[in-house]
Amino acid sequence: MSAIVIGIDIGTSGARAVALDAASTIVAQATASLSDFGADPRDPNIWWAAVARSIQGCVRSIGGSKVRAMAVDGTSGTVLPVDATGRPLAAPLMYNEKVADAGLLARIAPLMPPESAAHGPTSGLAKMLCFQSIPDVAKLLHQADWIVGRLSGHFDVTDENNALKSGYDPVAGRWPEWIAGTGLKPEFLPQVLAPGAVIGSILPAVAAEFGLPSDVCIVAGTTDGCASFLATGASAPGDGVSALGSSLTLKLLSTAPIFAPEFGIYSHRILGMWLAGGASNTGGRVLAHFFDPDSLRRLSATIDPSRPGGLDYYPLLSPGERFPIMDPSLPPRLEPRPAREDDFLKGLLEGIAAIEQLGYQRLEELGAPKLKSVRSVGGGSANPQWTRIRRRMLGVPFPAAVSGEAAAGTARLALAGARNAGLL
Repeated sequence: MSAIVIGIDIGTSGARAVALDAASTIVAQATASLSDFGADPRDPNIWWAAVARSIQGCVRSIGGSKVRAMAVDGTSGTVLPVDATGRPLAAPLMYNEKVADAGLLARIAPLMPPESAAHGPTSGLAKMLCFQSIPDVAKLLHQADWIVGRLSGHFDVTDENNALKSGYDPVAGRWPEWIAGTGLKPEFLPQVLAPGAVIGSILPAVAAEFGLPSDVCIVAGTTDGCASFLATGASAPGDGVSALGSSLTLKLLSTAPIFAPEFGIYSHRILGMWLAGGASNTGGRVLAHFFDPDSLRRLSATIDPSRPGGLDYYPLLSPGERFPIMDPSLPPRLEPRPAREDDFLKGLLEGIAAIEQLGYQRLEELGAPKLKSVRSVGGGSANPQWTRIRRRMLGVPFPAAVSGEAAAGTARLALAGARNAGLL
């Protein structure tokens, strides 16, 4: 077996490790549930226990001697304070938790440029400001950063993607000067590296614990969302990924950054390119409101996806849209309602596909390249009739996603780091 790298994804319910060979082929994977180690999924020690088990599962499958590099992704916007040894000093504020101090939010909002991703009560920056007064705090880290610290001993680094919601400027490549005006002490901010950059070697004790070589390099990772994009195999400007989950999320590789806060669009720099995207309020939750899973499968099978149904729907469950139209009062458009349920379902599927089409057009209007291909992930990607509708409307190739596992995308960063370090 050739040299191996391992990508690690730490999520809301568990950890997954995926091993790739030098040809980017998945050769092993393993998972571990957070609930196997305790009742609190916010406990960093439980994160580490799940990560450790997932690494051990991969190593049992492939052996440890061929492993050359590892990288980690975590939930975007999850922040925790640590002391100089990396010991957590408080329970983390998770990616979806809001800072309740309205005065703090009102004070810092005018200081941030409109295009910054640090706006809002769930931003990493707001959470850092809440934590910096804790006694003995040395660094304010993101979830993936802390796991990296457990692997490498470096509890003072982050990556450009995780740093984005904490105020990092990816265009200038630095923490911006305006952050000091918020009152955040610069010494608490971690050093920022590009995803795929080598951080250092694995700690000897950790290498021994997992049966790995002592020269395994630990590579800067990314967020779970960026990792999921990379996992699909998308790699060239114009490659898009549509996530057809409860909502509709689009991401597109670009040669230039796109920042349009009025549409919730920000750009991550990754592997020498920019990843821009937006999220609509339409998606699977609308379908689930009208059809149970069995009805959805049964009715989908009766649809002819090759011919337009003639209904002009904008499927929403309540007024308000953010992307590709920004209108907090945009009403749902679900009339007329045909007598046949399969015709109604076809109208919904075509309506969501039309929003997807408009979303990629919006990204192009804002400076992204023209869409060249679409890879699909999420539950909706398994619906063949919907896929044919989308292919007809978007008019581009639909390559199969290489993997739907975020850890596989993070392993791609480990591969890049290992190559740059001359380990492959």
